[in-house]
Amino acid sequence: MAGSSGNAGRGDRILVPRTAPGTVRIPPTQRADTSMEQGQLMSRAAWLYYQAGLNQEETAARLGLTRARVNKLLQLARERGIVSITIDHRDVGLLPLEERLRQRFDLELCICTPQLGLGAGEVCPGTAIAELPRRAVGAAAAQHLREVLARSPEAVVGTGWGRTLEQMTLNIAGLSAPRARFVSLMGSLVANSACNPFEVVQGLARSTGGEGYFLPVPFIADTERDRDVLLSQVSVARPLELARNTDLALISVGELTGTSLLRVQQMISDDDLSSLRAAGAVGDTNGIFFDRDGRPVDHPLNARTLAVGFEDLTRSCTVILAAGHVKVEAVHALLRSGMPSGLIIDGDAALELAALIDGTAT
Repeated sequence: MAGSSGNAGRGDRILVPRTAPGTVRIPPTQRADTSMEQGQLMSRAAWLYYQAGLNQEETAARLGLTRARVNKLLQLARERGIVSITIDHRDVGLLPLEERLRQRFDLELCICTPQLGLGAGEVCPGTAIAELPRRAVGAAAAQHLREVLARSPEAVVGTGWGRTLEQMTLNIAGLSAPRARFVSLMGSLVANSACNPFEVVQGLARSTGGEGYFLPVPFIADTERDRDVLLSQVSVARPLELARNTDLALISVGELTGTSLLRVQQMISDDDLSSLRAAGAVGDTNGIFFDRDGRPVDHPLNARTLAVGFEDLTRSCTVILAAGHVKVEAVHALLRSGMPSGLIIDGDAALELAALIDGTAT
């Protein structure tokens, strides 16, 4: 039978569903996709396409949809984390740089995603190009998490917040870890967002079937006294104890700029930004602001932040997820502190980090 047109490598074969004797095949035009939930349609289209090996035309015929509709469903399945694609980073290059960074900062793990060749001036915040490094790092982090949970199915995994961690949650489709526990390492933001600590934990728990725990407190308390009162609550103390004793902690790094996520989410003001810089801060992780040596700075915000501290993160196996040129200075500072055990970073930022170390950064 001649093959139908479709994806390269799949057009030379066609799977035709057989009709049993005595049954009537319903023409595709009579099968309304409105009878099925959007999520079901995405999952079925993705299974037929990626698992069964049908091309888009064959998938459309099987589901009674148009090819354009199937194409859109497959795109949505990728965007919403129903489908994740894993590429072995070890075959893509930058291995010498990974090993150099690992030895330089005494890391147990260093993963550099492929170099994209994006210069700092080419990446504008909020654009599709700016998402590419985050997606790459998120996918690599998801693969690392899969490997950890395969070795330790009952692991306690702590997570921070941010757009890179959000990308990680979108790349763990199909991962089953019902005995794993996921816990937020910090309080939650005011605005509801997919990169909120609560949403990151819930996304991981929902996708894996594991348990999710979060700190039912704000990201930053109004006063130091309020912080102490909140931390004394039983409902906070229990998940906080779990967060302080994780087997793996996955954290992101924030830069101190006007376009940083903290500033965009209005968690800190322009005045806060200025005073933090004056105190020597170069970045933050989990809302704890640190200097060029990776040490928490003496600033009122650090005294009001509700999050797991650096001492606890040092005891855990803490892995930094870093995507984008703007993160390099802050990443370098945290690495100098000796707190992290691992680093997952996009290739372009890794090369810039190497140049910073060498003193050749422009």
